[in-house]
Amino acid sequence: MRVKGSVATRKRRKKILTLAKGYVGSKHALFRVANEQMLHSLSYAYRDRRNRKRDFRVLWIKRLNAMVRTYGINYSQFIFAMHKANLQINRKILASIAVENPQSFDLVMEVVKKHLKT
Repeated sequence: MRVKGSVATRKRRKKILTLAKGYVGSKHALFRVANEQMLHSLSYAYRDRRNRKRDFRVLWIKRLNAMVRTYGINYSQFIFAMHKANLQINRKILASIAVENPQSFDLVMEVVKKHLKT
């Protein structure tokens, strides 16, 4: 007597097709196409979870650069002076302070400008 795997096969295929819901064209309906698309989608998701961190750091640096240029210095000089002043505020927090509370950023800039020339 041979073993029939129809129940397991249907379950496995249904799982893939459920994950592929919302895909355009035959990618949500045909198992073989949906399976290939799911493999690509999962690899894209894995890659982009890492790229998201990179993208946000770039955004914070751009915001900081734009803000510190209004004070007459550039981003690299600002970060160098931050290290000399021993201010250990990360770029995420600095960018949010610059956008949401410019008065507080003025205080940070006062401390940084003291260490800029020395």
